[in-house]
Amino acid sequence: ELQQKVEEIELLKVELQMLETERVRLSLLEEKLMDVLQLLQQLRDVNISKRALGKILLSTLESCHDPQPGKAHLFEVLDTLYHELTACELLQSQPLETAQSRQSLSNPLVISC
Repeated sequence: ELQQKVEEIELLKVELQMLETERVRLSLLEEKLMDVLQLLQQLRDVNISKRALGKILLSTLESCHDPQPGKAHLFEVLDTLYHELTACELLQSQPLETAQSRQSLSNPLVISC
């Protein structure tokens, strides 16, 4: 019975480690998603055209064509989208004051449709 309890404890330790790894992965994914959403909001505020935004999205998807989408693939797509958005000329030409004032909003991720 004692041996069984030891084995159960070992299994629980392994499961806890897996959960912690998943928590960290999800946290990183959430951070990247928040960054992408903030950039999208900034682009909306400078009135980016739907066509230009569509081109950015298509460019992202084309550069991330992986036949086996998985957990790492999702992060790769978000990361690539983030870099595509930061390279957008509209954001680069935006005055620094405007960019800082948008970041100081109470909830900068609320995007009204």
